[in-house]
Amino acid sequence: MHPRLLKTFLAVARSRNITRAAEVVHLAQSSVSDQIQALEAELGAALFTRSKSGLELTPAGLALKPIAEELLRLDGEGRAAVLAAVGQTSGTLTIGALETIASARLAPWLPGFQIRHPDITVRMKVSDSGTLRRLLEDGDIDVAFCFERRDAEKGATDDRLARRTIGAEPLVLVAAPGQGSAPLDLTGLAALRFVVTEPGCIYRHMFDTAFDEAGMAAPRLAAEVGSIGAIARLVAAGAGLGLVPRLAVSDALARGELMELPWPGRMRPAPLTMVWRRRRIQPPALRRLLAAARDTLAPERLEAGSGLDSADGSKALFPNNSLEKNVAG
Repeated sequence: MHPRLLKTFLAVARSRNITRAAEVVHLAQSSVSDQIQALEAELGAALFTRSKSGLELTPAGLALKPIAEELLRLDGEGRAAVLAAVGQTSGTLTIGALETIASARLAPWLPGFQIRHPDITVRMKVSDSGTLRRLLEDGDIDVAFCFERRDAEKGATDDRLARRTIGAEPLVLVAAPGQGSAPLDLTGLAALRFVVTEPGCIYRHMFDTAFDEAGMAAPRLAAEVGSIGAIARLVAAGAGLGLVPRLAVSDALARGELMELPWPGRMRPAPLTMVWRRRRIQPPALRRLLAAARDTLAPERLEAGSGLDSADGSKALFPNNSLEKNVAG
């Protein structure tokens, strides 16, 4: 069973649709169908059956799926082991990130990394937290940069994934310019209207958690929208207040489109985390990127007076943030 066929099989199994699978593996629909038929002919069994809701795995397909995932994992580790043995660090990496992290933090940093490592090609996919996690689990991205959910701190984590906290981004209360002062207590603040993202989004989780940890119900909502950019625009127009990571609105604050109000109580920062799949042997290119991110995002580890912003001389992405050394893999 060729890894190429197994990858196509898993894409169809996950999407339950030939068209969507073709987009994932960057093939024509006819090529996807041909590869599935070739795999079925090799194995002597049908792997899919059609239903009203899409393609369903047959018993043979269900039996093959976990084995295909393991074989592709071993194929990747075998390639990584060979590259490491011959000292080759080249390769192609795909980074996943939330839109705000990609634009405010990774975009200024990646060009410097690519200059220092011209043999490594880096691609980026921008999406929401749930999609990033699925892409990571399916092997479609190599590392994700996102905000960590608080329930992950309580043990609701996936042992297949390694994670490292690389910063702590403060949440800020924002309003339209000239809106006035915020209430002096959380009770008064909870009586106001807020613009938030939709349920399931990490930013919505931060918003709900901020009030929940204060022992209060979430306030009334002026609107639920699909992005931080939409929150910023609606808040600037006076639709309500917003509670978001500072990096997401730093430009709008600098331009005077939004104003920051003091939060009347204790506010925990949002842990900014990079997450990757655990492997016995990591691809050398990924090891390079993880090490560069680790060093670059920990400026306090530098020797005083070195004149550099990181261990490899690159600019720090998250100044004045701490690095937790609690994850291996």
